Amino acid sequence: QVQLVESGGGLVQAGGSLRLSCAISESMTNINDMGWHRQFPDKLRESVAIITRIGISRYADSVKGRFTISRDNAKKTIDLQMNSLKAEDTALYYCYVILRTGQNYWGQGTQVTVSS
Repeated sequence: QVQLVESGGGLVQAGGSLRLSCAISESMTNINDMGWHRQFPDKLRESVAIITRIGISRYADSVKGRFTISRDNAKKTIDLQMNSLKAEDTALYYCYVILRTGQNYWGQGTQVTVSS
């Protein structure tokens, strides 16, 4: 069973920054893609960012230029650096991984609240 544990969420003022981190129990060599989703207060979900096995990253249009996803294979973590935060970024943020077997696993989520 692969375990993912997010950290770094919290309350921040609009315009501020937060860095989310996701610690992964699985060997990174067994992982293809990894990324972050978010669930808004109205329960809608959005794929925020994804980074592939070879380091190619893609972002939702809503976060391009403000968020940066990175992976550290040695530390077995995925980070999401969030700058210029807006009230509409308020959501529960989940990290996930997709293994080379095709299985996917999710963290429990970390809350990000941006006050305007």
